Amino acid sequence: MQGWMDIWVQWAALLAVAAAVGYLVQRRAGLPKVVGYTLVGTVVGLLGFGGTVWPLTGTGLFLMEFAVGLVLFECGGRLPLRWLARNPMVLVQSVAESLLTWLAVYSVMRWLGVAAQPAGLLALVATAASPTVLVRVVADTRAAGPVTERAIVLSTLSSLYVLALGAAGAQLLVLPGGGTPQAWEAVLKELVTTVGMGAALALALRLMLRLMSPLSENTAIVVLGLIATTTALAAHVGGSPPLAALLAGVLLKHFYPRPWAWPRQASSASTLLAILMFVLVSTVAAQSPWNVAVAGSVLALAAVRLAAKAMGVGLASPGSGASWRQALWTGGAMTPMSGVALLVASGFMVASPETGTLIAQIALPAILLMEVLGAVITTFALYGAGESLKPWTPQMRERAIERERDAP
Repeated sequence: MQGWMDIWVQWAALLAVAAAVGYLVQRRAGLPKVVGYTLVGTVVGLLGFGGTVWPLTGTGLFLMEFAVGLVLFECGGRLPLRWLARNPMVLVQSVAESLLTWLAVYSVMRWLGVAAQPAGLLALVATAASPTVLVRVVADTRAAGPVTERAIVLSTLSSLYVLALGAAGAQLLVLPGGGTPQAWEAVLKELVTTVGMGAALALALRLMLRLMSPLSENTAIVVLGLIATTTALAAHVGGSPPLAALLAGVLLKHFYPRPWAWPRQASSASTLLAILMFVLVSTVAAQSPWNVAVAGSVLALAAVRLAAKAMGVGLASPGSGASWRQALWTGGAMTPMSGVALLVASGFMVASPETGTLIAQIALPAILLMEVLGAVITTFALYGAGESLKPWTPQMRERAIERERDAP
């Protein structure tokens, strides 16, 4: 009991420090708060903080799935199926960038001597963009526009693919004879369970919105409670909690098209969970052993992944409503890796410790690097696209205020 109390006290203090550092990083350097959160987690991870375990289990796994699921639910609510039906080239763009990213990372990992199966699964982990980082950077920069919305949509779709294929890959790893009908039956059962949980959550939220005001703080508590319940139940019955939350958001948007905003109370809870998630991701990833070979593989993965996402979005941009320049900035905004990638890698580790170890020794440092570097690149991309409403530095903000004051 005393040990658990010590861990909770440490985490509470760690979150307070991370929140303060994140604020200072944005205030002084103009960088997104995510960078500060990740740096704090990295430092305590390198110092050997004992409040995390790998692979994720128990409370840590639940909190990670809940935090990721909450963001994916919000992003799913920004993914209108009717719009995708009218603009199918967006789906082509999404599939193109995901497939090109997978092929590029897989090819480079094979060239570096990684075995075929770990290389394929590692490429799948690298395919996942991070809506969690992107949404926080968008909030920090107050960005809005076609590049911002397109990046969120494509990042959400890539997360959907990776979570679905990651669940299938983990099932095939854990069962003997991965290509047998029994193995594929288990994969199908997990995916059907996930879809069922997502549909049930969407139905419950649809009924709730018929009875309660979307702007009420009580509604926010109900939403958070239902997503948390679905996270616990989906994991218990063998589904994917983050994927169920994402599907619920998509279905709710389809059957309840009217826009509704999160009340401040829900936003504060979402921010707290986001800080916890970023610190947890970086703490776990920082404890992975590094060496020269791993560093080279991580840098190669990051480079080809960035190029592949930009090329994939750009090649499929004709007919999608985005110019080549917007496609370039969109690819840059999809650079980050974070919670989704970590959850998929953790699932591979649980399914097969031997294969999972080969994946994790490259995936964890890559996630850590791309959580920080990706957030910075995303910030540059949103500013480069001209969609940020917030000046880059405090000095620029002061000059903007002075211009507004002097304007006639």
